[in-house]
This record gives sequence, structure tokens and C-alpha cells, in this order.
Amino acid sequence: MQEHDARILRGAAIPTAVTGLIAMAVGFAYAGLHGLLGGVFATLLVLGCFAVSAYVIAWTGERNPQLMLPVAFLVYTTKIGILAVVLLLFGGSTAFDHTVFAFASLACIVVWLGGQAVASKRVKQFYVEPDPQPAAESEREGEQAAASPGEQR
Repeated sequence: MQEHDARILRGAAIPTAVTGLIAMAVGFAYAGLHGLLGGVFATLLVLGCFAVSAYVIAWTGERNPQLMLPVAFLVYTTKIGILAVVLLLFGGSTAFDHTVFAFASLACIVVWLGGQAVASKRVKQFYVEPDPQPAAESEREGEQAAASPGEQR
């Protein structure tokens, strides 16, 4: 993973983890142990899905940048499918508080997206990386310019 991708991932994951901790504390105060479990489950689900998708897209960008858009679409649809399956499987569960889970998930998702946007804005990444000119070519161009100062280009 390139350094700018790692900075973006950290810039999104750290605030999301802090938000998850706050959601867990609020959930515990609101619904006791079931609220705490709802906050833990929501935080882990959001961090896991979003971190894996960011990592897969960054990995693809290093290997083959032309495949980033199709892979991003595939990762997104897979993530939505996994989340739907998890929600269907645990929809009737009494192991955790569903209200805390919903609000903790929403808070973590919003913070992840905001952290990713802020981190992406702060990272100085070239859209097009210029090729460095070899030293011999730049010296020849300088000599040609000095030899013919009257000519226009």
C-alpha cells in the first residue's frame, strides 16, 4: 500500500474507532450490556467493511489503475450484499440493542466518509506524474538555446 493510501486509511479509521468507542459508551448508558454489544458490533462491522474495501481498491490501484473503477464497483456491491445478509441474519436477534446498532452504524459511516474526505484533501497526490527529463537532454536543450539566441521557437 502506498503512503498516501495508508494516510487516507488512517485518517478515516482512527476517527471512526473513536466514534465507535463513544457509541459504545452511549449504548451502555442507554441500554446496558445489550447497548454496549450493539455499539461494538456496529463499530466492528463498519470498520471491517470499509477498511477492507479501501485496502482492496488501493491494492488494485498499485497493480492496475485501469481496473480501479470496476473493482470499486464490485467491492461496493459486495459490501452492500454482505451488510444485507448480516442484517437479515441478525434482524430478530436479542443479543444486542437494534437502536444502538443502527445509530452507531450511522455515526461510524458518516465519520468514516468525512475522515476519508478530509484525509484525501490533505494528501498531496499528483493526478498526472510528470516524467523527469534526463540530465543529458536538458543540457543539450540549454546548449541549443545558448547557440541560437536569435531564433524563435
